[in-house]
Amino acid sequence: MSEIPNTDQEGIDSVRMTWNNWPRTKVEASKCVIPLAASISPIRPHSEIPTLQYPPLRCKTCTSIMNCFSRVDFTAKIWICPFCYQRNHFPPHYSMISETNLPAELYSQYTTIEYTLGDKNHNPAGEFDVKSAFVFVLDTCMIEEEFEYVKSEFKRAIGLLPENAMVGFVSFGTQVQVHELGFSDMSKVYVFRGTKEISKDQVMEQLGIGVAGRRNVPGAGGYQQQKGMHMQNSGVTRFLLPASDCEFTLNSLLDELQTDQWPVAPGTRASRCTGVALSVAAGLLGACLPGTGARIVALVGGPCTEGPGTIISKDLSDPVRSHKDLDKDAAPYFKKAVKFYDSLAKQLVSQGHVLDLFASALDQVGVAEMKVAVERTGGLVVLSESFGHSVFKDSFKRVFENGEHSLGLCFNGTLEINCSKDIKIQGIIGPCTSMEKKGPSVADTVIGEGNTTAWKMCGLDKSTCLTVFFDLSSSEKSSNPGAVNPQLYLQFLTTYQNPEGLMLLRVTTITRSWVDSAANSEELVQGFDQETAAVVMARLTSLKMEAEEGFDATRWLDRNLIRVCSRFGEYRKDDPTSFTLNSFFSFFPQFMFNLRRSQFVQVFNNSPDETAYFRMSLNRENITNAAVMIQPSLISYSFNSLPQPALLDVASIGADRILLLDSYFSVVIFHGMTIAQWRNLGYQNQPEHQAFAQLLQAPKDDAQMIIHDRFPVPRLVVCDQHGSQARFLLAKLNPSATYNNANDMAAGSDIIFTDDVSLQVFFEHLQRLAVQS
Repeated sequence: MSEIPNTDQEGIDSVRMTWNNWPRTKVEASKCVIPLAASISPIRPHSEIPTLQYPPLRCKTCTSIMNCFSRVDFTAKIWICPFCYQRNHFPPHYSMISETNLPAELYSQYTTIEYTLGDKNHNPAGEFDVKSAFVFVLDTCMIEEEFEYVKSEFKRAIGLLPENAMVGFVSFGTQVQVHELGFSDMSKVYVFRGTKEISKDQVMEQLGIGVAGRRNVPGAGGYQQQKGMHMQNSGVTRFLLPASDCEFTLNSLLDELQTDQWPVAPGTRASRCTGVALSVAAGLLGACLPGTGARIVALVGGPCTEGPGTIISKDLSDPVRSHKDLDKDAAPYFKKAVKFYDSLAKQLVSQGHVLDLFASALDQVGVAEMKVAVERTGGLVVLSESFGHSVFKDSFKRVFENGEHSLGLCFNGTLEINCSKDIKIQGIIGPCTSMEKKGPSVADTVIGEGNTTAWKMCGLDKSTCLTVFFDLSSSEKSSNPGAVNPQLYLQFLTTYQNPEGLMLLRVTTITRSWVDSAANSEELVQGFDQETAAVVMARLTSLKMEAEEGFDATRWLDRNLIRVCSRFGEYRKDDPTSFTLNSFFSFFPQFMFNLRRSQFVQVFNNSPDETAYFRMSLNRENITNAAVMIQPSLISYSFNSLPQPALLDVASIGADRILLLDSYFSVVIFHGMTIAQWRNLGYQNQPEHQAFAQLLQAPKDDAQMIIHDRFPVPRLVVCDQHGSQARFLLAKLNPSATYNNANDMAAGSDIIFTDDVSLQVFFEHLQRLAVQS
């Protein structure tokens, strides 16, 4: 792996854009085909970001924050906002400012800077200092073996939690059980029926906490309020306890806990009320800790068949909905379940809480329906085949780990965007919710979460990434190049609560150049980032496939690619052989070829749950990771050369080679025929064949490095040429050799049985269509 240089393309700002030089007008922008978009990782750590212990200065007109692009008049003690050109006076404590004595926020290298805003949950009385809370929601409708796996991982997680983290526990099957952890004399449980929807007020009333619990209290408002405060806190001490206090109680409770005891008739599914369980958990947190960073961690082992959020009937002869059913509108439960989770998402967002989903089952569990609640709250999602599988076990452990390896889970984030005049924001694709904050920079058209300049992220972590889509205002006033500022500015303000409970504000201000693309196309081309463009097109395609009925993704991508090649290629009209593409665009067609074949566009072989899972990961990962999902990386290992990148092509397979494929969700080690035979004969154990033992070990070590740094943990597949598992590699390779042209093949290589076009044929068609007059 060390052979491949790892350059940090996002830099201190953690921003990558499709175009780094922007066209001046809306018309020119539409001719660029690829939308103006920025991918931002709002809280990615970087060693060079300074943290300041004083509050930032805001512009009195547009509320953007003073930054290194603000012009400063040192004699008059005035700074000029680069967004609205407002002149702002410095407050008295900046009186010492001069050319040689600058505050950190005006240093040109600090385009990203962090301010400490204080401790959000600091309570002067000291009675009630909650930094974070976790409510575990455990499915009990599963076979004994799976239940033992999930219980042991759950116990390990409790041991890893910070001592002051609050913990609550809800189990569910046919009914929902809320466990009162504060009642240590014996296990005390509140049971909710699994068949009907339950509101937050009803949850509070039944559990006897908060406002609803003291409806009948006579007396004055003041008394009531005090009593209410006491009641609310008593809810916390009864149902949510610090991890250090309840570890023993929870462990013994889990030892006694059995799988769901309700009888299941032959030929039917267990009755599982996932929707009610999540409602109850959300109601409990909303009553006890509104506005405090909290996560609902759902461990689900099968589909919901009871109450709100049901995705399938109990009759086993009814298969769970497929993509075909959704296309034909033949999934009777789907829309109703999505509507339920949509309302749950709204409740969680208003409370500031996160829903994490760990689904492990051989059949679908309803991730496609729950997607809206997980994505809008910024939750994590992990999909695996069993609770005993390393994909679940290692991912679940990563969530609670501290130190270098931790995910850096943060809470209560908001993102605000300020931009130069003439720039409009269409929306964001990624794990966030629009706060419907209107302003002059809101565009008329909406992409994803739009109609706003501020978004809420209940949960975010070090790797969370959002894609912002921009538009230009259609006014022609800006077309006078002499009078206009040659630079455009964008500012991203992210407020969030870090794992230690501190509120921080990260300010990233970036600048890019306007170019007159009609006159100077070269500058525009040099600012094109083809990797970012490919990922943005993938995210936009996924969104359109979900939102627009009858959307033909392949045709849409092909049309856009042809337009890009016609606009930016160099060629003579109607002469395909004369076609060349600038190096800034050279990889883009290949990305599009792999995107057309990827699981994001070809959903035929995946369930709606898998597709929802893949899309959620695509929308929240950074550009480098998302690019690997679209176009996997392939490394070749052989005796006569160092490990080296190989073409993602069937021609890379050789009998004497080992290939390592990283397709993000799975990592495949593929042994050529000869290598596999030698290994089966045990040559690697003989002292004279040390080199062979090292060759076998090298890809394993590199695979472990990939797995170690990734969340969710990918699935590791070790296979041999012509073995059944080889399909994991073959499905991703360019079919340059198929059964149609197998006669001119080299010995030891392979063919793919497919009628898909190869990259070569795809390019030939593309050239022909791009040069058409």
